[in-house]
Amino acid sequence: MTLALEHISMHYTLQDGTRITALKDISLELPNASFNMLVGKSGCGKTTLLRILAGLEKPDVGHISHTGPSIRNGIMFQTPRLLPWLTVWDNICLWKYGHGGSQKLARHYLQVFGLEHFRDAYPHQLSGGMAQRAALARTLSYEPTFLLLDEPFAALDYFTRQQLQDELMQQFADHPLTIFFITHDVAEAARLGQRIIIMENGRINGLLTNPSPYPRPVLNDRFALEKQIISLLQNK
Repeated sequence: MTLALEHISMHYTLQDGTRITALKDISLELPNASFNMLVGKSGCGKTTLLRILAGLEKPDVGHISHTGPSIRNGIMFQTPRLLPWLTVWDNICLWKYGHGGSQKLARHYLQVFGLEHFRDAYPHQLSGGMAQRAALARTLSYEPTFLLLDEPFAALDYFTRQQLQDELMQQFADHPLTIFFITHDVAEAARLGQRIIIMENGRINGLLTNPSPYPRPVLNDRFALEKQIISLLQNK
């Protein structure tokens, strides 16, 4: 499945009549089984683009096309969005009320993410990192072909964030799918992405690649790549 965005533009009109341009003529291709990082400052249009890719909003101009079978979206946000009245297991298997996923995979990710002893716990009994693991297990066990992640690790402490990055990279290495991960963290973009898309003021300002194999150590020297990303973010 290769997905292509063609000349996407999006505007919002505020209550006072002010017209805000969120996206400006974006054309972008997301190859099959690729790990794509979209990095940009807050307010540059990252989440708007993700919502369009997810089918939650329609652009004013342009369209999205894809090759191959139908797309099955899995979406994860900055907060875990677990239902407080359901156990960890029932939250992970929430997709059973819709189009369904795989309980076999749910059990697999419950173990892989270290949640097997918290299967019958409720969200308020989990740490922030454990809640995000449950949300990631829910998303992956839905068996998506296209995984959309909106700054899913931004609110976590340094060590938990690195651990979840490791787990996501390992799952991508074991079960390749197309990932679109948005972040404002330059180091996170450099560490995770095969393709690093830089966005500035609603436009794509550059595309960098990182061919290093997965999983990638935390402390590898990626200074040159981070410097390139920052330079593009600053329009230099």
